[in-house]
Amino acid sequence: MKLYYTPGACSLSPHIALLEAGLPYDLVKVDLRAKKLENGDDFLQVNPKGQVPALALDTGEMVTEGPIIIQMIADKAADKKLAPARDSNERYKLLEWLNYTTTELHKNLGPMFSPVLADDAKAFFKDRAMGKFKYVESQLTGRDYLMGNQFTVADGYLFTMIMWAQDRLGFDLSGLPNVTAYKARVAARPKVQEALKKEGLLKAA
Repeated sequence: MKLYYTPGACSLSPHIALLEAGLPYDLVKVDLRAKKLENGDDFLQVNPKGQVPALALDTGEMVTEGPIIIQMIADKAADKKLAPARDSNERYKLLEWLNYTTTELHKNLGPMFSPVLADDAKAFFKDRAMGKFKYVESQLTGRDYLMGNQFTVADGYLFTMIMWAQDRLGFDLSGLPNVTAYKARVAARPKVQEALKKEGLLKAA
């Protein structure tokens, strides 16, 4: 498989999933602004949506949309328990978290990276996102991970959004102790450390 990614983008989530799953893959870096690959090829020829992540399967098929990609990865390595079994109640709970992360966090944080977005608009999105993080805070009480004691692909996605908020957008999350402890817990996982290093987001020791 081949993962098209941009360092620090939401493609970090499937990158973490691939490493946690232990599946073989290659990385292809994408310049999202120029829509170019490192070799100069047009990324739009790979993914007409012009977005990462995109996962090229060994069959030649291309899969896009992060929440779909990470479920596919989890299902390819079912023994790693990165997602509950299909059709189980727990699987639908995982889907609920993926949907919440993509619609309530990702889509509120994403616009804040725009250099042309007015300050009052950024403040609006920040306020909305903080409200969504407060819900996450309430749900993490007594839990190591979103689904309980088991790390799943939903955690890699939420971790990426917390990184965006705290490390790149300057959110003060100190009033959310469950969220900050969760971020540190996920960050300490060896495969998460490996993904961060491979993307140049964490200096090698």
